[in-house]
Amino acid sequence: MATIFTPNRPEELSEILRWAVANATPLAVVGGGSKSGIGRPVSAEHVLSLAGFSGVSQYEPNELVLTAGAGTPLAEIEALLAENGQMLAFEPPDHTHLFAASATAPIAGAARAGTLGGVLAANSSGPRRFLAGAARDHFLGFRAVNGRGEAFKAGGRVVKNVTGFDLPKLLAGSWGTLAALWEVTLKVMPVPEFSCALLIFGLDDTGASRVMRAAAASAHVVSGAAHLPARVAVRSAAVKAAGQSVTALRVEGPELSVRHRVAGLKALLIGGGYLEGVDCDELDGPAALALWRDIGDLALLAAGDTREIWRLSLPPATAPAVVAHIVNGEPAVEWLQDQAGGTLWLSCPAGTPAEQIRGALAPDGGHATLWRASAARRAEVAVFQPQPPALAALTRRVKASFDPRAVLNPGRMYSDS
Repeated sequence: MATIFTPNRPEELSEILRWAVANATPLAVVGGGSKSGIGRPVSAEHVLSLAGFSGVSQYEPNELVLTAGAGTPLAEIEALLAENGQMLAFEPPDHTHLFAASATAPIAGAARAGTLGGVLAANSSGPRRFLAGAARDHFLGFRAVNGRGEAFKAGGRVVKNVTGFDLPKLLAGSWGTLAALWEVTLKVMPVPEFSCALLIFGLDDTGASRVMRAAAASAHVVSGAAHLPARVAVRSAAVKAAGQSVTALRVEGPELSVRHRVAGLKALLIGGGYLEGVDCDELDGPAALALWRDIGDLALLAAGDTREIWRLSLPPATAPAVVAHIVNGEPAVEWLQDQAGGTLWLSCPAGTPAEQIRGALAPDGGHATLWRASAARRAEVAVFQPQPPALAALTRRVKASFDPRAVLNPGRMYSDS
C-alpha cells in the first residue's frame, strides 16, 4: 500500500530519506501537488510531501528578502507581500486549470495554487521573465536534504553571497530530482506604482514579433510583451479585440513616467513603420493586471480534456517561422507568444508528433517541453528536450552526486536519471 510521508521537521525528513536509501525505495516528491502532471510519470509507489514545511520564518520588507518553508502555499506568500506593497517579480503562473478534470479556466480572484518550493523547483516564471529574470535569478538560498539523507544548505540572505558553485540555480528547475527542499530564501521586489499596456490590434505573427523585439530593445523598459492570435484574443474579457489579434506591451513604474514612456514607445513604433494600418489602445488598472495574469496562466489558450500543451523556448525572431512550420496542415493548433517572443505556448490535438514540434526548432535552436499530456503519452515520449550525449552524461553525474540511489523523483525528467 502506498504511503504518504509528511515530515515537518528537518530531522524527520532526513530519517525518511535514509530509510528510502536503505530499502532502495524511491519516493515521489511533492509540495502542493499542483505540478504533478508535468514531467514523466515518477517511478515511485510512495509519496514524500513537503507541505508540512509551511510558514514564513523571516521577512524583512526593507531588505527585500523573505525566508519560508518550501511547503508554504504560494497564495499565502503573495498575500503577505501584497500587504507590504511587494511581489515576486518573476510572476509565477498558475497552470492548475490545465490539469483539472474539466480543464476550465481559473476563477477570477481565486487563490493561487502551488507552493513556494514547487515554484522554485520548477523554475516557474511568467511574462516579466525577459526583463526581471526567471525564478532561479531570485533564489538566494535554501536548506534541503539530498538523496543520501544528508542535510545541507547553500546561499544565504543577501544577493551577492555565492562563494563557489551556485547551488540554488542548479536546484531551480531540477523538479525535485536532486534534493528535497524544506526552506528557501528569495528576493522580492516592490509592486510598480502603475501599469499600462499598449495594445496593438491586427498584427500577424511576423509583425508582432518585430514589434515585440523593437519594444524590448528600446529605452522604454517594457516589462511584458505578448502576442495573442485572433482566436485566442477573443477569449479575453480585458480587451475588446473584435476578431483581431492583440499584441500587448506592458510598461510599469510611477504613473507620470509610464505615461511618458508609453507615448515614447508608440512614437518609436510609428516612426519605425511598425504600426501602419493598425489600431492601438491603452489599458491600465485592474483590466491590465487581469490581462497579464491570463497570459501567464494560459487562461486564454484552449485546453480541453485531451489537448496537449507544449512550451517552446526559442530565439524570439524565429517564433513566426516555427509557428508556420507546426501549424501547416494542423489548423487545430492554437498558440500564443510570450516573453517578447522567447516563449511560444502551443495547444495541440493529442498525439501531435513530438518530432513535428522539435523539428521546427532544429534550424535555429531552442527546446520544447511537453507541458501537459496524458500519463501514457508522457511515458512514451521525451517530455523535456532530449540532451546531447555530453550534456546527458553530465546530467547523470550530477544526479548521482546528489542522489546516488535514485530515490528522489526517479525518471521525472529523463528516463535514465
